[in-house]
Amino acid sequence: MCGISCVLSWLLSHLQLAKIHGNIFTLWFGWAPVIVLNGFQAVKDGMTMHPEDVSGRLVSPFFRAMAKGKGIMLATGHTWKQQRRFALRTLRDLGLGKRGLEHRVQEEAHYLVAFFASTKGKPLDPSFPLFHSVSNVICAVVFGRHFSREDETFHELIKATELCLSLPQLYEIFPWLMCRLPGPHKKALSCYDVLSSFTRREIRMHMDRGTPDELQDFIDFYLAHIEKTKDEPRSTYNEDNMVYSINDLFLGGSETTSTTLNWGLLYMVANPDIQEKVQKELDAVLGPSQLICYEDRRELPYTNAVVHEVQRFSNIISVGMPRVCVRNTTLLGFPLKKGTIVLPNIASSLYDPEHWETPRCFNPGHFLDKDGNFVSREAFLPFSIGHRVCLGEHLARTELFIFFANLLRAFTFRLPEGVTKISTEPVLGGTLQPHPYRICAIPR
Repeated sequence: MCGISCVLSWLLSHLQLAKIHGNIFTLWFGWAPVIVLNGFQAVKDGMTMHPEDVSGRLVSPFFRAMAKGKGIMLATGHTWKQQRRFALRTLRDLGLGKRGLEHRVQEEAHYLVAFFASTKGKPLDPSFPLFHSVSNVICAVVFGRHFSREDETFHELIKATELCLSLPQLYEIFPWLMCRLPGPHKKALSCYDVLSSFTRREIRMHMDRGTPDELQDFIDFYLAHIEKTKDEPRSTYNEDNMVYSINDLFLGGSETTSTTLNWGLLYMVANPDIQEKVQKELDAVLGPSQLICYEDRRELPYTNAVVHEVQRFSNIISVGMPRVCVRNTTLLGFPLKKGTIVLPNIASSLYDPEHWETPRCFNPGHFLDKDGNFVSREAFLPFSIGHRVCLGEHLARTELFIFFANLLRAFTFRLPEGVTKISTEPVLGGTLQPHPYRICAIPR
């Protein structure tokens, strides 16, 4: 059976299938039917009418070799339920949605602005500093510490993250053969092992220091929960699931947000008029040294609209990860058997012409009413929908707004001297990335 990853770009360029066959249709990969949902209404109804029924995760050969069905993102069934529930509860205990965690974001935004200022307007590739600052927020939550920009181990982790998020298509098609041959799939799996080894070292350090009087980070909470549930026969709380859950939090809490910010700076360079409007609003509402809070988005409707449009238009998750029916069910009136693969095409919701005035254009007006007030849009689903909705959604929203607003208040972003064009076409991978680019951060 051809791997699902092989057809992501194909699906994006063939949305006309929905015009022929409707917003729910079947694609066959070998003997396996895949039910594709297109358009906002089909994606929403398909994922929310019987959310428990479609909460399974299709674990492809590559991802099975990587995460072994453990953790959160690539787990399913009882393991997934326990690990996700624990992660949500623990993130709340650690300040998710509260000022404590927001302070971490503000602190990292301060470091990021200082780094950009140190370049003194010289050309730079923003991808690494963005990834470093965003991932340090989740590192503080999970590991309880901040990594310096010069830390060689952290550099290795970032390189490993980039590689293990690649999708080796041949492995998906011929796993029985590729597991015996060298190639990029081996590199990707070894990089995931680098991340796992780092996580295990951090766990060992926590175990060696003993249980603190007050639990400080995700590892502390998880170790305490292992002890608490050690006599429960169905408990999935163990070191392996802790490692893979932490890997999921690190990957999910670093890659997607930093990539979105990377797109955001690219769009500001490509649309200087929009960048100028954001800066005028920031200057009118905020003081030059005022600490920017997530709550400030209510007084900054245009800035908030731009951040949302960056997410919509960049569409970094592309189609969305496949779901699997965990029992016989009915989907939009069609009977489906247990084990059927369902693919919610998130891109088709973010670009649905019935819900967006100019879906294929970068247009912050999608999130503004005629009076310039911010309006939320039902078809805005970058975090997916249903039981598998991103558990770090609130943290990601907070990071995107605070980082973006801080950068645009401090700098005007321009192309290097002599460069007149910049590509806004994506590079297909684990997420849709911009082509590597360099910009100048000119202090304001």
